[in-house]
Amino acid sequence: MLAIKLQRIGKKKQASFRVVIAEKRSKMSNPLEDLGFFNPHSDKLEIKKERISYWLGKGAKPTDTIFNLLIRAGILTGSKKAVHKKPKKEKTEGEQPKKKGKEAAKKPEEAKAANLTEAK
Repeated sequence: MLAIKLQRIGKKKQASFRVVIAEKRSKMSNPLEDLGFFNPHSDKLEIKKERISYWLGKGAKPTDTIFNLLIRAGILTGSKKAVHKKPKKEKTEGEQPKKKGKEAAKKPEEAKAANLTEAK
């Protein structure tokens, strides 16, 4: 499946990105087409709107970050997607909260023995 995504370019600590069309699950493969660039340091975005519209019409899916950039550029409409939102972990019935401190490092049997000796 094709995706519109960012490809990192630039030196260390000076990242800039190309907006490319490539396979969804590939990281380092050659992209099919270069659709523009994005520089997060200067917040400059330059994209080929007609080519992005063409690829979206062919069924290419934008990544969440590209989706938000396309909304900002006015190509897509709607609300932005949360990119860095972490899902909350749900507690199960048998799960106990984690202990902090010295007792967390001890095994349960050693913790019980320590409590018995402290009580005496």
